Amino acid sequence: MAKRIELRRHTDNDGDVLTGEGARAALAIGSSLRGGYALLVSTGAQRATQTLACFACALQDPIPGGAVVEPGLRSEREDRWREAYQKAGSGRLEDLRSADPELVESASRTLGEALRRILERLDDGETALVVGHGPTNEAAVLALTSEVVDPMSKESGVCVSPDGEEFRIEPLD
Repeated sequence: MAKRIELRRHTDNDGDVLTGEGARAALAIGSSLRGGYALLVSTGAQRATQTLACFACALQDPIPGGAVVEPGLRSEREDRWREAYQKAGSGRLEDLRSADPELVESASRTLGEALRRILERLDDGETALVVGHGPTNEAAVLALTSEVVDPMSKESGVCVSPDGEEFRIEPLD
C-alpha cells in the first residue's frame, strides 16, 4: 500500500487568523475526514495550524506522529504571490506562471521538496494530513508530480500518492 498525502487548504480567514465561520467549517470538514492519519502537518501559519487543530478535534482520532510544522510549505514571498494573482486575475497556476514565471518556478521547487520530506517521514500505507495555502499547495503538487491541479477552494484539496516512478492525484471534496 502506498504512502499518501492529503493536502488541503485552510478555511476562511481574516489575516492569519481563522474567522468564526472558518473554524466552524474546519470542524465540519474534520468530522467528515476518513481518519487514520499517521501525521498532521501545518505550514506554520496560524490559519493553517488552526485549521489543522480543528480537523484533529473533530476527528477525535489518535495521531501516532503528532502534529509538526513543515516551514518549506509556506512561501516566504506571500506578497509576490498576491501581486502575481492580481496581475494574472486568477489563482490558476498557468495564469500565475504567465504573470511571474520565476516566482512559480523557484517557489515550486522549494514547496515540492517539502512534500517529498513529508513522504519520507511516512511508512508504506500511512497518510499525512497537510494544511497549506493556495496557490502554494498547487505549486507544491506541480513540483512533485509535474502535473497542474485546479485551484483548491478553502474546503477542498487533493490526495497525492507515489505510484512507482509516477504520482497519482485524486481530488478531495
